[in-house]
Amino acid sequence: MGENVDFRRWDELIPDALGLIFKNLPLQEILTVVPGVCKLWRKAVTGPYCWQDIDIEQWSQQCRPETLDRMLQMLITRSSGSLRKLCVAGLANDQSFSLIADNAKSLQTLRLPRSEISDSIVEQVAGRLFSVTFLDVSYCRNIGAPALEAIGKNCKLLMGLRRTMHPLEVIDKLSQDDEAFAIATTMPKLKQLEVAYLLISTEAVLKILENCPELELLDVRGCWNVKLDENCIKKFTRLKVVGPHVVDYFGMKGCDDCSNYSGSSGYLAWDFVAGNVGSDYDDEISDGDWEDDQSMEDVEMRFYDGFDLDNAAFDWPLSP
Repeated sequence: MGENVDFRRWDELIPDALGLIFKNLPLQEILTVVPGVCKLWRKAVTGPYCWQDIDIEQWSQQCRPETLDRMLQMLITRSSGSLRKLCVAGLANDQSFSLIADNAKSLQTLRLPRSEISDSIVEQVAGRLFSVTFLDVSYCRNIGAPALEAIGKNCKLLMGLRRTMHPLEVIDKLSQDDEAFAIATTMPKLKQLEVAYLLISTEAVLKILENCPELELLDVRGCWNVKLDENCIKKFTRLKVVGPHVVDYFGMKGCDDCSNYSGSSGYLAWDFVAGNVGSDYDDEISDGDWEDDQSMEDVEMRFYDGFDLDNAAFDWPLSP
C-alpha cells in the first residue's frame, strides 16, 4: 500500500483518450465550451478524435440549409477520413452527399432521412460507399430504383437498409415494385429491411425473401398490397415480420436498432420467430436540441478567426 502510484493529470491525457471522453458531450458543448478550456482540449476537439461518430440528425432538422452545409463541411473535415458513422437529416443538395462520399472510406453507418438527393448523384458516388453496412434513405423523395440498385451493387457489406416513406409521399405512384426488385437482386446480405409504406406487392416481398436468406427483420407496415401468412414465411426460420397493419399510425417510428426491437410494441401482425435478432446495426446517440443559429456563427468565428485560448474569456452566448 506504500507504493507510489503515478496518476496522470487530465491535461496530459493523449488526444484520442480525450476524444473518447468529449464525444459523449452534447454537440454544442464540444464545439463551443471544450475548446475554450485549454490548448490541449482544443486540439482534441479540432482533430479527428471526437468526429469518428457524427450524429447531428436532431439538430439538422431545425436549421437552415446553408447552416447545415457549413456544419457538415466543418465536422467532416475534422474527421480526417476516420468517419465511421454519420447521421444527418435534410441534405438540401447533391453536393453535400458528394462531400460525404468523398470522405467515406471508413464509413459504416449512414443515415440521411428527408434528404433531397437524386438518383444521378447516388449512381455517381455509390462506389465510394463500399464500407457502409447500414443505410437510411427514408423520406428521400427524389431517389428510386436506380439509386437503390447502385447502392446494392457497390455496398457489398450492406446489412441494414431503411427505406420508409410517408403515405402522402407515394400517393401519386402506382407501384414501387421496381425498388423492391432492386433490393432483392443486389442486396443479398441484408439482415434488416424497413420498407414501410412503400407501394409494393406480395410478389416483390417474396422476391426479397427468396434472395436475402439472412434477413432477420422485415418491416412492411403500411404496405397494404402485401398479403403474407405463416405458410409463406415459415421456411425463413430467423425472420420477424412487422406489418402490414399499423396499430398506431401517428406514433409509428422506425426500428432504430434490431437489438432493441420488442414484439410487444403493438405493431406486430405476425411474429413467427425461430431466433433472436441480436446484432446492432444502428445505435442512437442524441446530441439534444440546439436551435440557435447564432451559436453556429460563434463556432465558426472562434475556430477560423484565430481564437486566443491563452487569454480566452468564456463569455460567448449559448442557446438554451
